[in-house]
Amino acid sequence: MLSKEDQRRFDEITHQLRLTDPEFVARLGDRGKLRRARLILVLTFVLWATVPALVVLGGWLAVAIAPAVLVAATLLMWQARRNR
Repeated sequence: MLSKEDQRRFDEITHQLRLTDPEFVARLGDRGKLRRARLILVLTFVLWATVPALVVLGGWLAVAIAPAVLVAATLLMWQARRNR
C-alpha cells in the first residue's frame, strides 16, 4: 500500500504520462488482452496436440468427436489472432 502522499504523487506521474505519451499508456492497458490471447493460443495448440492421442486411445467415438474439437480449436486460434 502506498501512503496518501505517495499515492498522490503516483497519480500526478500517471496523469503527466497520459498527457505526454498516450501511445505508451494504451499499450500498457492492452497487456491483459494480450495475455488472454496468448493463453487461448496455447490452449488451442494443446487441443490440436491431444486430438491424435484421443483418436488412438478413444476409438470410433473419438474419431467422431475429433473434427468438432479441431474446428473449435481453429476458431479459438482465429479469434485470438484477430484480437491482437
